[in-house]
Amino acid sequence: MLTKTGSWDLALLAADRAREAAYRSGDRADLGMAAFQVVCALLPTSRAAIGEDLATRTAHHLTPDNARDSGGVDAADDAAVRSVAGALWLIAAIAAARRSDTDAAADRLDRAHHLAQAVGRDANLRWTAFGPTNVALHRVTVAAELGDAPAAITAAHRLDPSRFPAPLRGRRVQAGLDLAWAYTCRRRDADAVLALLEVERAAPDATRHNVYARSTISTLLGRARGTAGGHVRALADRNHISL
Repeated sequence: MLTKTGSWDLALLAADRAREAAYRSGDRADLGMAAFQVVCALLPTSRAAIGEDLATRTAHHLTPDNARDSGGVDAADDAAVRSVAGALWLIAAIAAARRSDTDAAADRLDRAHHLAQAVGRDANLRWTAFGPTNVALHRVTVAAELGDAPAAITAAHRLDPSRFPAPLRGRRVQAGLDLAWAYTCRRRDADAVLALLEVERAAPDATRHNVYARSTISTLLGRARGTAGGHVRALADRNHISL
């Protein structure tokens, strides 16, 4: 919650306390998830490189082979460890994309994909919402972070909305925003508006407060015309956006 409100220092403090609690419990998946929260708090700051390194090191440490070698875990624990490791690879892929490292981002998405296949379903173990659909949604975001609009559109078209589980609502909204950005870059304004309207229906606060959503709406508003232009102007009015 603190990362979503931009309170980076408080978010890091809360994540650090979660990590201390996880160390006391000794649970491998909880330790990994606490590290994930630290990464979330670090990535939007000047210490993003530290967060990316923590994500990759922890993901390597939590591989299923390492988990088995450390004393054995049952099937449920193994799936939880895979899920947490997969979530770490996904956030590490976004971190790589933000510094334009295409190869690292692709490798990390592939690692997450293999873990998702091993989990075998869209689960929500340790509140990761990790599974094949989450990996597919992250492919849209990673492409957008790399500035590759055609790849973001292609990845979005491969998604199956009927498979979106409830815990993925936030990631689904982000993918919708990324798709709207990609359509805007390709000057497919009508498609961009439709994507934004879907986001608005799912999460009105996203179009009202998200800086990237507002920037996309502003761009569309600046070249609004025709039927799509009318929808853009109405969307802008509802969200108090003007040129």
